[in-house]
Amino acid sequence: MAAASFSTVLHPSSSSSSLRDRVSPTTIIHQRLPSSVFCYGSRRRGLSGGATASVVQPSKHRRPADESIREEAARKLHSNGAESHGFSAKYVPFNAPLDTEEEYSLDEIVYRSRSGALLDVRHDMEALKKFDGEYWKNLFDSRVGKTTWPYGSGVWSKKEWVLPGIDSDHIVSAFEGNSNLFWAERYGKEVLGMNDLWVKHCGISHTGSFKDLGMTVLVSQVNRLRKLNRPLVGVGCASTGDTSAALSAYCAAAGIPAIVFLPANRISMAQLVQPIANGAFVLSLDTDFDGCMRLIREVTAELPIYLANSLNSLRLEGQKTAAIEILQQFDWEVPDWVVVPGGNLGNIYAFYKGFHMCKELGLVDRIPRLVCAQAANANPLYLHYKSGWADFKPVKAGETFASAIQIGDPVSIDRAVYALQKSDGIVEEATEEELMDAMAQADLSGMFICPHTGVALASLIKLRNSGVIGKTDRTVVVSTAHGLKFTQSKIDYHSKEIEEMACRFANPPVQVKADFGSVMDVLKKKLASFGL
Repeated sequence: MAAASFSTVLHPSSSSSSLRDRVSPTTIIHQRLPSSVFCYGSRRRGLSGGATASVVQPSKHRRPADESIREEAARKLHSNGAESHGFSAKYVPFNAPLDTEEEYSLDEIVYRSRSGALLDVRHDMEALKKFDGEYWKNLFDSRVGKTTWPYGSGVWSKKEWVLPGIDSDHIVSAFEGNSNLFWAERYGKEVLGMNDLWVKHCGISHTGSFKDLGMTVLVSQVNRLRKLNRPLVGVGCASTGDTSAALSAYCAAAGIPAIVFLPANRISMAQLVQPIANGAFVLSLDTDFDGCMRLIREVTAELPIYLANSLNSLRLEGQKTAAIEILQQFDWEVPDWVVVPGGNLGNIYAFYKGFHMCKELGLVDRIPRLVCAQAANANPLYLHYKSGWADFKPVKAGETFASAIQIGDPVSIDRAVYALQKSDGIVEEATEEELMDAMAQADLSGMFICPHTGVALASLIKLRNSGVIGKTDRTVVVSTAHGLKFTQSKIDYHSKEIEEMACRFANPPVQVKADFGSVMDVLKKKLASFGL
């Protein structure tokens, strides 16, 4: 699909037409805007309430050879004068009323409210509403595909909605985000009977998972706090693999020590090697993720180590940009469903928050229905949903190939329930065989997905079979990590070495003697199976 600064004409003549049917043989592409960068100053289309903005045309000459893009951005900001947009954000207790008196600066090191509740980052929506929806769409679209610091990042291209007060020089970014929204044409048609199925490949990212989106925000804020001489020695996290990889990489880029607590023998080698390679101090603990989480919370309460888990709401500010990006890639049209794998459950709330901000600020007129997909071996949210949201009970998470969501006592349970109730959402689960079969089928259609995406696809299959999701519903499945992190599970599946699993879609290699006749016999037999 074209980059999000361009939009393919996708206006269907009927609800049953496929993407190919909607586009002429020569794909029609139009650019939303001239290449330009917005800043606040003189009048520009798309403003309301007396707010103004100016357009700065890109320079025709590249920056001086001895100047980095970060230095270039600082020089231009200095020469143009500091931004005085008036945007701000703060911590408040999760789901607190608008008039709450309990609030904290983002520069404070605080993770919970006085009552022990989760915190949320609340933006000054009245300040953001001075600029209408068209302005924000134009602004975000104008930044896609640029190398202008820091807007080349899919997260920081929405800086005003993420951390509006941070100095761009404090930002630690790998230009994450802007991930592929893949039209799953063959899988949708052959497995689900759908013509409008999409996979948001958040795993095609710097460290191979969606965690990069949140970690760039958190580590940037830590970088800022350290430059403000706050007493922070490093950053720590408990992890099932992907969080530690993202934290270690971003801390390495900023020169900040990273401390990682991992459950011993419960993550893939590909996940384990990432924090090691990036120089993190890795502790392998004889417990599960929930045990690691309890320990890191106790440690960060005693030592000057900043907590990086999704208990910290800063990460969700970055993760919510994936939802905004989906709307942007659909030319600001809203899909019907978004399916998100769920473990610690911060991501389902982050997606809700991104969609809700777009609706509240006038970029879209509705939000999609959300589905949270859980592995049946680690399904506390599913059980809570099936009980009619009765009292939540943690579970002892069993082993699952979807190891990153092998969590029985999720930190963000309240956030997830809120997001699902506000979006008329659903929770579904997938057994080990269902998720592995779904992963294999997706790979056989040209993808290469992780087991967690297999959970989401298997859940989608159930919802299609039950008629909850219709065949023409535009549906997005969020792929949270790259399949290359989980090759051993794929090897085991295709080798049919998984106990009590049929591995129906296994495709093992065929052992053949190295002579022409043997090779021809095997090939003729295979071709005959194709009807040739």
